[in-house]
Amino acid sequence: MGMTSNKPYLVRAFYDWIVDNDCTPYVVVDAMVAGVEVPQRYIADGQIILNAAPRAITAFVLDNDTLQFNTRFGGVPTDIYVPIEAILGIYARENGEGMVFQPSTPPPSVLKGVDIGSKGSSNLPSSPRRPLSGGPKPDGPKPGGPKPGGPKPGGPKPGGPKLRVVK
Repeated sequence: MGMTSNKPYLVRAFYDWIVDNDCTPYVVVDAMVAGVEVPQRYIADGQIILNAAPRAITAFVLDNDTLQFNTRFGGVPTDIYVPIEAILGIYARENGEGMVFQPSTPPPSVLKGVDIGSKGSSNLPSSPRRPLSGGPKPDGPKPGGPKPGGPKPGGPKPGGPKLRVVK
């Protein structure tokens, strides 16, 4: 039996977690997906990053199909409408903690040779997009200094966003 997508559940969970930790949820949206309604002048490289902090929005709805709210862009009230499949990621502005999602329907050629490991990791090719471009930069070294041995080759950069790809 086929299951529904887990993406809306994960988006809601990360949203709640980010807000509960007094951080600012930023939602990365593929503005080229059909049905996305965002201010066109704020789109860069086909994407827009939305501040979804409760203090910045009204009429918030995040259900299994859509993310909707009202906010201001340049002082102008604006209705935002984003189909769930257009959400590319959600993260905390303050520290980059969050999650990046694979595009909802990758072409079949992308899936050739995919090996999903037992812990959910995969060897999916990286997306040509830069989902979190313009994201926050670390403010300097973390307390306690670097870990012994330093970062693993090919691994994430120290202090960078801690995101996991989900399909």
